[in-house]
Amino acid sequence: MKRADFRGLNLRALWRGLLRGDGGAGDRIVPPTGFTAQLTLFSAGAMAFLAVFALALALATGRLADRWSNQLAQSVTVRVSAPLAQQEAQTQTVLQILRTTPGAGQPRLLPDDEVAELLAPWFGPEMPVDALPVPALIDLPIADSDFDSDGLRLRLEAEAPGAVLDDHTQWRRPLVSAATRLKLLGVVSLLLIAATSGAMIVLAAKAALAANGQVIRVMRLIGARDLTIATAFVRRFTHRAAIGAGGGTLLGMAAVALLPDMQAAGGFLTGLGFQGWDWLLPLLIPVVAAAVGFFATRWAALRMLRSVR
Repeated sequence: MKRADFRGLNLRALWRGLLRGDGGAGDRIVPPTGFTAQLTLFSAGAMAFLAVFALALALATGRLADRWSNQLAQSVTVRVSAPLAQQEAQTQTVLQILRTTPGAGQPRLLPDDEVAELLAPWFGPEMPVDALPVPALIDLPIADSDFDSDGLRLRLEAEAPGAVLDDHTQWRRPLVSAATRLKLLGVVSLLLIAATSGAMIVLAAKAALAANGQVIRVMRLIGARDLTIATAFVRRFTHRAAIGAGGGTLLGMAAVALLPDMQAAGGFLTGLGFQGWDWLLPLLIPVVAAAVGFFATRWAALRMLRSVR
């Protein structure tokens, strides 16, 4: 009896069989219940549940990196250090320079209570700011792209030697880098979850094929083609992967929706979750799971059917 050429197995034929649903003699060789069905459903559901959180992490860290970068890039700080007798005059000189700087907004001299609040984590809340030689701090918003931090720094060095411009680059770069790495970690996690799902489905498909080896031999003797047998396994395991992933995705989305917001969590969660149209992205997870199940089962079926005689 001639056997099918597996290199010529038609994906279009498999997809047509998949869309027809379960039924026919070929499908009855695949056990509808039992260990392989439970393993496929559970692994697909668990991986989809984890994928929802990995996707939420990737999206949240992307928003976090943008927020940190934008907030720190929208203003600069000028620190004025001078002897006590010259502090006030030096500060007024710096304020005048900042008011005439192109692209800069209205400078604001931070009052003593705000300075004390900034220093409280290091010196405690009872620190007497007015009794210590604390430099004056000026917050300068950036109004438009005409702002030139390097030019302003040179001007301050020339006209107010005690003034130091801080454009937050030292703080912004590591924060944005950390958020970008977290986003990359979320993407890598999604890829690992997809690979793990594929491996579990391959194991389940091979177990089902091995358990039905005798039935496959009999079907070949009565004229069944390897394409028909492979299509039955591909269709059944793709359905299981899609159903399990659908349930896991819904549970994951519900768990993310129940997370407290940033205000309730004290900012600890940094906005972990989905916002706006992002809620549609997890709905792609069952589709991806079905595709992973399709190709993983196809690969396993072709390899196993070559060895079954």
